[in-house]
Amino acid sequence: MFTGLVESLAEVRSLKQVGPGVRLIVADEDIASRIAIGGSVAVNGCCLTVVEIDGEQLGFDAGEETLSRTNLGKLQPGDRVNLETSLRLGDEVGGHLVTGHIDAVGQVAARNDDGDWCTMWFAAPPALLRQMASKGSVAVDGVSLTLVDVTEEQFSVALIPHTLDVTTLGRRAVGDAVNLETDVLAKYVEKQLQGERANSV
Repeated sequence: MFTGLVESLAEVRSLKQVGPGVRLIVADEDIASRIAIGGSVAVNGCCLTVVEIDGEQLGFDAGEETLSRTNLGKLQPGDRVNLETSLRLGDEVGGHLVTGHIDAVGQVAARNDDGDWCTMWFAAPPALLRQMASKGSVAVDGVSLTLVDVTEEQFSVALIPHTLDVTTLGRRAVGDAVNLETDVLAKYVEKQLQGERANSV
């Protein structure tokens, strides 16, 4: 479990073919110094297990399913990724509860910069948009964000300068793929409502 507060904007060092998947190597001295093999890290919001530590470098294995259902399959050496270590009991939940299980890959539909600030629109599948509401929460590339507007095809968020500086979102352009995870509470509410509608028929 995570909170959507990114700890590091890390550099991708390499991607090596390992069986049907890849070994993703990223560099982050701070996280590498305090995590152990087997620890969980959200990489662009996708929960991965640390399988290798070499100095400042962290290694993660990503299988075919992960690569095809997230934007991790599009990474190249030199790219940047958001990193967040897993939540521990007693930690402050500064964002919202994020599972690290990506629901879908969305796309940057529009970017409206206003000085150092930005409003960004994302295209998303209708099934996910039904789980969103204005002032609710969504994780984009693992970043906990507050929803501004939600339409039948897109949603928007307002990004402050700090978020743009310390996450991948500051580097995102129209057409870029982003990992999306809706609020887990919204999923349970939708499931409950579906059950009630089915029982009323």
